[in-house]
Amino acid sequence: MPGPTVEMEPIEPQSIKKLSFKSLKRTGDLFSPIHAQLAPPDPESKKIRMNHKINLEYQGIKSVPLQVSSAIKEAPGPSNILALPGSGDSSVSKKSGAQNALVVGPSLQPKAQSDGGISGKSTALITAPGSSERNFSTSAIMERIPSKWPRPAWRPPWKNYRVISGHLGWVRSVAFDPSNLWFCTGSADRTIKIWDVGSGRLKLTLTGHIEQVRGLAVSQRHTYMFSAGDDKMVKCWDLEQNKAVRSYHGHLSGVYCLALHPTIDLLLTGGRDSVCRVWDIRTKVQVFALSGHDNTVCSVFTRPTDPQVVTGSHDSTIKFWDLRYGKTMLTLTHHKKSVRAMALHPTEHCFASASADNIKKFNLPKGEFLHNMLSQQKTIINAMAVNEDGVMATGGDNGSLWFWDWKSGHNFQQAQTIVQPGSLDSEAGIYAACYDITGTRLVTCEADKTIKMWKEDEDATPETHPLNFKPPKDIRRF
Repeated sequence: MPGPTVEMEPIEPQSIKKLSFKSLKRTGDLFSPIHAQLAPPDPESKKIRMNHKINLEYQGIKSVPLQVSSAIKEAPGPSNILALPGSGDSSVSKKSGAQNALVVGPSLQPKAQSDGGISGKSTALITAPGSSERNFSTSAIMERIPSKWPRPAWRPPWKNYRVISGHLGWVRSVAFDPSNLWFCTGSADRTIKIWDVGSGRLKLTLTGHIEQVRGLAVSQRHTYMFSAGDDKMVKCWDLEQNKAVRSYHGHLSGVYCLALHPTIDLLLTGGRDSVCRVWDIRTKVQVFALSGHDNTVCSVFTRPTDPQVVTGSHDSTIKFWDLRYGKTMLTLTHHKKSVRAMALHPTEHCFASASADNIKKFNLPKGEFLHNMLSQQKTIINAMAVNEDGVMATGGDNGSLWFWDWKSGHNFQQAQTIVQPGSLDSEAGIYAACYDITGTRLVTCEADKTIKMWKEDEDATPETHPLNFKPPKDIRRF
């Protein structure tokens, strides 16, 4: 005979959210007793920790001689002493009204003094000069150190005085002639154009590349100009015949930058194949393939002394190369994003590198990090140049052109380029920048197919454009 049937209550459907909270609660109940059982505090470790904190906080303060400190302890009068953790006695020591003293832990006391005649645990008493009428606050006890940041010299702002249009594509590269009579620009329209510096008129157009021209350099020692482009070609142009006389074959992808060695007949090119190649100008032989970067080599400069070659890459590193052995001397990993532009100072032994995270200055030849620039452009910086007066210009992808004081890193002007009529606002990017030989004119190459020339404003005075400089309080170390 079948037993009595029991009716089951219908199960109420529960939401995922409710079930998740239940699971979290169960997990918490399961593991919380384990985490709640914390070890009792160890007095020895607490003492070490407090002494370390006191050391960090008060390591700049020196203790006074034993005789003075003992005299302060024995002198009658009301007390204004600040007792810090780690000092032997919690009671406050006595001192005269004319003195303000600070009692610090035994870790700050020199060993010679701790063995001396002060009874009990040794304490260092630091006095601050002052009169009995004034009661100094604790912050006044510490000596206030003035800012050692160099104050920048006043500089006139720069203004755009000429816009040259003639290219049919983005203008990607620029280089000046050592005589300062003309400059050349390379463009995405696959041509190289030579312009008169004084008038801005077109003097010559060179064709031969089948992709955009990304790098240009004019030799100071020969009548040669060198160009590199996305077509993997590196060409040498004879400026007496106005034609290409040599080609350097070896790059496996587009060539993004090139530089000429100032004293040896060597040409350096870097590109998308992550290699910086060293060429003999005369024989077209590849002397070295400087390999070590993990991504595109997009900036390079050379100098007569070690390190003779410095490259910046999209892998966010900067490498110093030994040109005798073709090996890496040093790798700088300070940047977090790709290093698209670098500028060597014409007279000082230092250089600056630009990335989307910051602009940094480094010393040469050791590569010591000096400092960051005092404000951030917050854009991809494609171009930078510095002249002998210490004015550095950086051009960004959003058309911002910022001018900096080299010595202090102060940004004294923020200019914005105006796109050519008919161009989109998004075509305001600056791809290359270069000072002329005198350093008084700046040429920028832009995405609106124009070349803009800049010079200092002669009418500006410190009254019309005051220097708004504040020393940095907490500048980022890296």
